[in-house]
Amino acid sequence: MTALLSFLKRNRMPLLLAAGFLCCLGTWLFGWLDSYLQLVLMYMGVNIILTLSLNLVNGYMGEFSVGHAAFMSIGAYTASLMTVKLFPCGGQAGFTAAVICGGAVAGMAGLLVAFPSFKTRGDYLAIVTLALNIIVKSAIENIDAAGGPRGFMGMQPMTNLPWVFFWTVLSVWIMRNFIYSSGGRGAMAIREDETAAELMGVNTRQVKIRVFVLSAFFAGVAGALFAHILRYISPGTFDILKSTEILTMVYLGGIGSIAGSIAGAVLYTGLLETLRFMGIWRMAVMPLILVGLMLFRRRGLFGLREFSWFVPRSEGRQ
Repeated sequence: MTALLSFLKRNRMPLLLAAGFLCCLGTWLFGWLDSYLQLVLMYMGVNIILTLSLNLVNGYMGEFSVGHAAFMSIGAYTASLMTVKLFPCGGQAGFTAAVICGGAVAGMAGLLVAFPSFKTRGDYLAIVTLALNIIVKSAIENIDAAGGPRGFMGMQPMTNLPWVFFWTVLSVWIMRNFIYSSGGRGAMAIREDETAAELMGVNTRQVKIRVFVLSAFFAGVAGALFAHILRYISPGTFDILKSTEILTMVYLGGIGSIAGSIAGAVLYTGLLETLRFMGIWRMAVMPLILVGLMLFRRRGLFGLREFSWFVPRSEGRQ
C-alpha cells in the first residue's frame, strides 16, 4: 500500500491527464454530457491554447500584440482548405496533418511580425500587429478559393472533445517547457529590461523570433480546431473584436502565468455562456467585469504567479 501511494504521488499528473482523456473519450462516445456542454468544453480548450500563446508575447516577453486573430485565421483557413480540397477523405490522419500545417503557416506569418519587433515596442508594435490583422482579413476577403467575403464551409466535424483535450494538453506542455527553457528566460529578461538583457548576453533578436513563431503556431493550431468545430468560417470571424476577446482572457487570468491563462480562458468562456440569456448585453457585462478587475487586481487573477504543477523541480518545486 505504501509503495502504491508513493507511485501515485510521484505520477499524479500523468495519471490525472490519462483520467481526463478517458473521461473526454467516454463523454464523446457514450454521450455522458449533452452536445451543448461538449461544445462549451471544446471552446474552453481552444481558448486556453489561444490565451497561453498570446501570453507568451504579452505576458512573458512584455510586448503588446493586438492582432492574434490574424494567426488564428491563417491556421483556420489553411487547415480547412486542406481537409476540404486536399484530403477530403483523409480521416483523422489528414486532419492531424492539416492542424499541424495550419500552425506551421501561421508560424511563418509570426516570423514576419518578429522582424518589425526588433525596432518597435509597446504602442508601435501594437499598431503593427493591428495592421497585420486588417491585412490578413482583407486578403482573405479577396481570395475566391477561400470563399472570399462569403466565407468557407464544407469541413467535416473532425474536432471532438478527446482531440481538443489532447491538443490543449500538448500545447500547454510544449509552451510550459519553452517558458522554463533558456529561450523563455530570455523572453522574461526582455520584459524586465531589453537593454540589460542584451548586456547580459541574451540574443534578443533570436528570442523574439522564437516567441513570435511559437505564439503564432499555436494560434494557428487553435484556429484549425475552431474551424472544424463550427464547420464554417468567414473573414469577419477573425476581426479585431476576436483579437480583443483573446486579450481580455489574457489579462483576466493574469500575465506571465500558465495557470492564469487557463483560468482566464475557462472563466471568460463559461461566463459568456452563463450570461447568454442577456443577449447582446452580455458583451457589455464582460468588459465591465474586466474594468473592475483592473481597478482592484491589476495583474489579473494569477498575474506573475504559478501553480506548483507547472513549475519544474529544478525551479524549486517541492
